Formats: sequence, C-alpha cells, structure tokens
Amino acid sequence: MGVAWSRGMAFLREAAGRLSLRRDNSVIDDIPSLCSFVATRSSFVAQKKLYGYLKARMGTRYPSMFEDDVFIGSINIAKLHVFAACLSDLTIHAVAKVGAEGALSQDEAGALARHCHAAGLAQNAEALPDAQIVEEWRERFHDRIADLHWQNAATSGDCFAESPKALFKWAPIADELKRFDREIVENSIRFAFGEVTRAFRERADLPALARDWQSRGTRG
Repeated sequence: MGVAWSRGMAFLREAAGRLSLRRDNSVIDDIPSLCSFVATRSSFVAQKKLYGYLKARMGTRYPSMFEDDVFIGSINIAKLHVFAACLSDLTIHAVAKVGAEGALSQDEAGALARHCHAAGLAQNAEALPDAQIVEEWRERFHDRIADLHWQNAATSGDCFAESPKALFKWAPIADELKRFDREIVENSIRFAFGEVTRAFRERADLPALARDWQSRGTRG
C-alpha cells in the first residue's frame, strides 16, 4: 500500500502540473485576465471533481489503482474531456455576464466567446490530446454558441450543462457502479462552479471587460 500510495500521489502532482492551476485574487478587467480566469478555473474544477469522485467511489482501493497503467491512461483521457466541457460552460457564463453588463452585441459576444475558448485551449496546449480531438471540441463549442441568446444566458443556469454530463460519462468507473451516482456526481460539479462564479462576480469589472473587447475590435 505504501508504494501504491506514493505512486498515486506522484501521479496526482504530475497531473496537476499539466493543466494550468494558477490562482490569484486580482481584478479581472481586461481580456487576457478574463481568458486566464476561465482557463485556470476550468482546469481546477475538472481535476478536483474527477479525482474527488474517483477517490470517493474507490475508497481504500484508490491508491492501488495507480499501479494500473491502463487506469492511469483512462484518468488522463477523462481529465481532458472534462476540462473541455468545463471550459465550454465557464466561457459561456463569463462572456454572457460581460455581454449583458457591457451591452455587447450578439456578434461581439460570440466573437469574445470564441476568443476566450481558443485561449483556454492554447493555454493548456501541452496537456491536450491530438489536434483532431481539439478541433472537434472547438467545432462543438462554435455550434453550441451559434444560436445562443447571450442576454438570456446571462440570467440562466443552463450555461453549466456540458461539464456535469462529461464528468459522469468519462470518469473511469464501471457502468454498474456508476448507475446510482448520476445526480450526486452532476450536482457536485455544479456546486463547484457555484464557488467559481461567485469569485468571478466579486473580481470581474464587467464594463471594463466589455470596453477592452470593443477596443480590440470584433474577432472570430
């Protein structure tokens, strides 16, 4: 158990370094700081909730599973898919808030969302899988926001729709063990994003963010 635990903890430390987890409490008042917040909090929530679910489900067997290279590979795959879903959800929430407060047009908000999403992928490029999968994530996000009404999204809880499903789907746990977990697992990631959205509300200067984006010009 001692060797397994040591290996497991070493894996977690290494994994934590692959997706950006830098955190600070500075004001979010320009586009780079907005993109950084979305990317770092997406990776933080993805890893925290995935590892938390695995540990809770496996109990005392959790450390020993890190002796299984197939399991480790499954964790890496799951982590990245959950991150992609978290990035999609949080980008939409943050941009909708900026758009509503700063009176961005539909086109301006859509362009900011694509920019922010692309920046999140780029910030974690070294940890991401092959280019084809990343491009599929990008296309799925573009499709998701194509007809999105940004003003409605700013007041809706539906922004966080993809990450709960992704956590439940991709967590490397046998289906027969998962079958009673869906509600608890999906709610756990929603609760985690509750803390993130409160932090964003406290730190973000929404009018300044809108002005900064408009000053840069609408981009795709």
